Amino acid sequence: MTPNSSLTADRSRVRVRRGWSRSSPRPWGSSGAPWLYLAPALVVLGGLLVYPIYQLGLISFFQYTQAQVSGGEPTTFEGFGNYSALFSDSQFWQVLVATVLFAGACVVSTLAVGCALAVLLTRVRALPRLVLMLAALGAWATPAVTGSTVWLLLFDPDFGPVNRILGLGDHSWTYGRLSAFFLVLLEVVWCSFPFVMVTVYAGIRAVPSEVLEAAALDGASQWRIWRSILTPMLRPILTVVTIQSVIWDFKVFTQIYVMTNGGGIAGQNLVLNVYAYQQAFASSKYSLGSAIGVVMLLMLLAVTLVYLRLLRRQGEEL
Repeated sequence: MTPNSSLTADRSRVRVRRGWSRSSPRPWGSSGAPWLYLAPALVVLGGLLVYPIYQLGLISFFQYTQAQVSGGEPTTFEGFGNYSALFSDSQFWQVLVATVLFAGACVVSTLAVGCALAVLLTRVRALPRLVLMLAALGAWATPAVTGSTVWLLLFDPDFGPVNRILGLGDHSWTYGRLSAFFLVLLEVVWCSFPFVMVTVYAGIRAVPSEVLEAAALDGASQWRIWRSILTPMLRPILTVVTIQSVIWDFKVFTQIYVMTNGGGIAGQNLVLNVYAYQQAFASSKYSLGSAIGVVMLLMLLAVTLVYLRLLRRQGEEL
């Protein structure tokens, strides 16, 4: 018997001893069980996400207005007519640019505040850390309508304490376009940073303390430790919070609608979600509103896939 045949016989005996061979089927639990475990969640997601998205896309290809809803006119197939009308509308492109810039500013600000406070939590004692965590979780748990109303009262030109402290008199923060967007940005960051803070703080606590102590002994500053040590180790966590922030901030609705009274003066503070609401419900153009929703969905999917692809090229496992 040759060495190769002896090695093959040994491998066969090992497979038989383990209970399966290359020609025999794998045990049922190694391939079928995970999908069975995920089946209930997939059914729920299919009912709550897939079917509504299917209906959204379907309506966007038809002429569907109040006349069709009431039964006064038949529903007609428009194909890409709604999308052509949408892309030829100059207001849509203005709102799209405003949405991208506003969402980008919200994401960067939320990540900066959340990461900074997460690092601060690792530097303070137990009692201040508990107070900061409770305050942050309180902001996170506050409903968007309530939080927006409170921020409007704080910046009210007549009775708000912010104008009195800053000496701005009766300055209206919601009158100008940039100041209104800035006010909404503050509220969005206030209600969004706790998620980033808690998630990043948990990731920092999972980093071995010996690594951080060695960097500190080598004379590395806090910024250098964060940039060269914590950021690479926390990259999967930062990926999750970044994608979540992009999705949340890109489809902001409540804060804009409440704080700018439906989109600001002459629609100067419109974002895509509010614009879609106006088209679908205020103007009864349900098919056009659905087309805006489909465009938003495709844009968010594209941003997420591109971001994940870039990370995979860098060798990150997600």
